[in-house]
Amino acid sequence: MYDFDILVIGSGPSGQKAAIAATKLGRRVGVVDRRTMIGGVCINTGTIPSKTLREAVLYLTGLSQRDMYGQSYRVKEDVTMDDLSARTQHVISKQIDVIRSQLARNRVHVINGTARFTDPHAVTVDDGTGHESKYTAEKIIIAAGTRPARPDSVAFDDRMIIDSDGVLNLHKIPRSMVVVGAGVIGIEYASMFAALGTKVTVVERRTRMLEFVDLEIIEALKYHLRDLSVTFRFGEEVAKVEQHQGGAIATLVSGKRIAADTVMYSAGRQGVASELNLDAAGLQGDNRGRIKVDEHFRTDAPHIYAVGDVIGFPALASTSMEQGRMAAYHACDEPVHALNELQPIGIYTIPEISFVGKTEDELTDQQVPFEVGIARYRELARGQITGDSHGMLKLLVAPGDRTLLGVHVFGTGATELVHIGQAVMGCGGSIDYLVDAVFNYPTLAESYKVAALDAVNKMRHIDRLHG
Repeated sequence: MYDFDILVIGSGPSGQKAAIAATKLGRRVGVVDRRTMIGGVCINTGTIPSKTLREAVLYLTGLSQRDMYGQSYRVKEDVTMDDLSARTQHVISKQIDVIRSQLARNRVHVINGTARFTDPHAVTVDDGTGHESKYTAEKIIIAAGTRPARPDSVAFDDRMIIDSDGVLNLHKIPRSMVVVGAGVIGIEYASMFAALGTKVTVVERRTRMLEFVDLEIIEALKYHLRDLSVTFRFGEEVAKVEQHQGGAIATLVSGKRIAADTVMYSAGRQGVASELNLDAAGLQGDNRGRIKVDEHFRTDAPHIYAVGDVIGFPALASTSMEQGRMAAYHACDEPVHALNELQPIGIYTIPEISFVGKTEDELTDQQVPFEVGIARYRELARGQITGDSHGMLKLLVAPGDRTLLGVHVFGTGATELVHIGQAVMGCGGSIDYLVDAVFNYPTLAESYKVAALDAVNKMRHIDRLHG
């Protein structure tokens, strides 16, 4: 007899959903995680803290209201890190309570500590005090997550030279900051600190940021961030960072030197596979600490599954949750649909970005014809009411059957709005549905009708000229 039918290593979004799905199917389930990390990186240092920080920044700086009340408008004149962390810690503690309650309500046995394999069906858990316990399971789901990647050449001190996890531990809002890396996390934090008045310089070795995002949306974001005094150094790399008299100097390979109070590295994420003693289970991770899986999230050991960030792209909380549920279903021999290809991407910059489906560049490369329909927030009553003059929604439409090929949103509520387009695409609907639909007025959702009419009018004009 095993101690558990299914043992889950990690209680983040993927692990939590896997555990609850398995227990709903009548299995004996255990979850291993450190007492201080219930909810995983997502709740404690990643997604939830950063998004809460963003909301606190938007509220306290009054940034979204300045179109109406002037550029000097502030809710609080001198915003401090204590102001930001108070709201963040409140949300974190509430979310941890919710997760603990869900696990307890579903009779999932929580084991506090860090796990490592001792054989293919057993792990040893160290509770942090030197005490170890062994647990066995018929099937094991690895949902151990990632940590920020730290280049060996950089002397992190978690005060002036930090990674993304160190942002919440800053004692004060820096007057200047260098963000190394223009990926999702780097650009999100760059926009937040820029909104707080920090002079931000973003250094990125590639020639553009967020290459998977629609180029027009990226240009709009860059324009907005430059308006907040963000400086971009594309095609540049940081050669070294040195501490100097209460600050740091970043020297670029090109010879440029940038002085800043804080340097934040956003160099991607590193999986924690190396900490699990995978050899004992007959497994191994790659050089980024990630684990290879098949379409059912099984590893090379058929009774061991891996889900979430530890398996790599797309490494989103939303997709990780679904991976966890699907892995649990497969482990329990329960039928489950394949992961839907229509997965929305949300980027919580200021303003936020969200999209689903294809970009213009992808469709052009694939030689797929498309028409574009655009609605700008400044032309919507709700856009004027909310004070967002930058926002826009863009629809990419197939001229033949008029189906949606992509939906791209920039501005207030983008991560919420995108789901309307996702639903239409998922149901195989055409933009005729959006043209004929009645939306509440005034709303930002009305942008779908405006953009759909824009696309229809363009296609009608082409048809008229053609024939």
